[in-house]
Amino acid sequence: MTGLACGRRLEIHVPARHNEKVRQIVAAVNADWSLYQLWCCANTTAVPRLGMSDHGPVHVQVVANISLKLFRMIVAAGAVPSLVRDYGMMANDAEAVVLLGSLLHDVGMAIHRQEHEHFSLILARPQLTSLLETIYPEPARTVIIAETLHAIIGHRAGGHPLTLEAGAVRVGDALDMAHGRSRIPFEAGQINIHSVSAAAIERVQLLPGVAKPVRIAITMSNSAGIYQIDSLLRDKLQGSGLEPYVEVEATIAGESEKRLIEYVRF
Repeated sequence: MTGLACGRRLEIHVPARHNEKVRQIVAAVNADWSLYQLWCCANTTAVPRLGMSDHGPVHVQVVANISLKLFRMIVAAGAVPSLVRDYGMMANDAEAVVLLGSLLHDVGMAIHRQEHEHFSLILARPQLTSLLETIYPEPARTVIIAETLHAIIGHRAGGHPLTLEAGAVRVGDALDMAHGRSRIPFEAGQINIHSVSAAAIERVQLLPGVAKPVRIAITMSNSAGIYQIDSLLRDKLQGSGLEPYVEVEATIAGESEKRLIEYVRF
């Protein structure tokens, strides 16, 4: 099929965990060629045109899984989802917002990198209406759409999410930082602090925390990864609303360099 520009079509997979809404949304997403093409267009802007890292189907798949896992761990620790608190809806509905926000947060890259979060709002609205038509009746559908759009705009630089769901999407987006994602700009010859620091991130794990419910454990191959953690993850975590629930620990694996640090924790 012509037009994709991002290779063989990939299906989205996330663990539904008996959440029928999540299962239905994933099925609707995988049947939606228009949305998939938007991801491919976003990736065309990001990779061949700007030499950036992946912003297409692979990225949204990773973000969806990380954000959902992070959100579920926080809720399991006692946090109340914003949809439950503010609208009397269910935790399953809150998970639907996290999933949709993760899948649609970067579609605005199809238009332009600059202000892409705002362009994402424009493109996501009709996509959400179509995806949710047979899944949510009104007025619940409008609530899900509004909360998803809030999650999308909340992931921008300097964004301050007002919901737990939007905070999970914001932090989950930042956690797609392992070296596989940095491969494109690095192999294209963009040797700078951004590409080198991203290439130093070996693994990102979500584990039970010590002082807080969730520990984000990051393994680096060398200390260049500190720039990635400090400039990207710290900024995304601050103001996300997840600060009371998440702690971060980064360590260097192996003996491949002279160590300047042993670990970082915040």
